[in-house]
Amino acid sequence: MDDNQLLRYSRHILLEEVGIEGQSAFLRARALIVGAGGLGSPAALYLAAAGVGQITLADPDTVELSNLQRQIAHSMDWLHINKAVSARNALYGINPDTRVEVITERLEGDKLLHAVAHADIVLDCSDNFATRHAINRACVAHKVPLVSGAAIRFDGQVSVFDARAPASPCYHCLFPESAQEETLRCSEAGVFSPLTGIVGTLQAAETLKLLGGFGTPLTGKLLLLNALDMQPRIIRLPRDPACPVCGETGLRAEG
Repeated sequence: MDDNQLLRYSRHILLEEVGIEGQSAFLRARALIVGAGGLGSPAALYLAAAGVGQITLADPDTVELSNLQRQIAHSMDWLHINKAVSARNALYGINPDTRVEVITERLEGDKLLHAVAHADIVLDCSDNFATRHAINRACVAHKVPLVSGAAIRFDGQVSVFDARAPASPCYHCLFPESAQEETLRCSEAGVFSPLTGIVGTLQAAETLKLLGGFGTPLTGKLLLLNALDMQPRIIRLPRDPACPVCGETGLRAEG
């Protein structure tokens, strides 16, 4: 690290759990964030501020006026611009040393597999089950840790799925994929704006813990938070040995 970096990240370096070694790990890291909306905005901003070396933002949507109630990486100046592009500008405004790549199309199929394979960690900040399950399968296949978050109305949740850990469940263990799944969207149900900030920031915190190798991540646990009473709950998540994604005959076994 040069003198400017030592100054910029001095408050991290002062932390015994982080120090020079942890901050250096952040600088070397490559994070993929799928979704640059309510969750992806605060997550990306904090990862950039923390000095994560490369951040890839993937989002096919454009910034709309209704997004600005909670998607804090965007502003009135960037209405109708792709969200990944808009968020990149916000990240460079905080830390121009972070390399930010953008994917402005829907990330799926081989492109998703390629993006996950070239990341050290993935943050699922999407808003639909199909994307979440696709991200999960790619992370299990490439053994890349996945930090998952969701927020709707006043309810938020965060979990870590780490295919490198034999006992870790995957997203499919928690929410089995089925044809009957329906995604409840913010445009239909509403969402409390600070809740998306809380969840996205928690995702950033779990990401940095995993990259720096300190603390106890939420692997195999689901943190639930209702913003109306601020009473968090943590539920332990067992791995399903019959899971078609991470079970004994699933992608983890094949990998």
